[in-house]
Amino acid sequence: MISDLQVEKAISVLLRAGVLLAAAVVLAGGILYLMHSPSVHPSYRVFHGEPSELTHPSLFVRSAFSGNPEGIIQLGLLLLILTPVARVLFSVFAFAFERDYMYVVMTLIVLAVLLYSLFAA
Repeated sequence: MISDLQVEKAISVLLRAGVLLAAAVVLAGGILYLMHSPSVHPSYRVFHGEPSELTHPSLFVRSAFSGNPEGIIQLGLLLLILTPVARVLFSVFAFAFERDYMYVVMTLIVLAVLLYSLFAA
C-alpha cells in the first residue's frame, strides 16, 4: 500500500519536472528565435495574429520538431498547460489504487472540466 506521503512526493516531482521541462523548452525556443532573427523589431502599431501553423497543437508540434523556434515556444507552453492535467490524471490512478472511489469520481470530474476548458474552444 502506498502512503499519502509517497503520493504527495510523487505529485510534487511530477509538477516540478513538468514545469522545468516546459521552461527548458520555452528557453530553448527563445534562444533559437533570438539567434535566427536578432535584428527583428516588432511593430506594435498593427496587430499581427499567430501564423496558422501555430494555432493548433498538431500543427505547432510538427512545426517544433521541424526546428521552428516559435513552434518550440508553443510546444513549451503546451507542456506547461498539460502539467496540471497530468497531475490530476496521476491523482485518479492514485485514488483508484487506494480504492477511494469517491475521490476517483470527483477527480474525474475535475479532469473532465480541465479537458473541456482546453479543447472546447
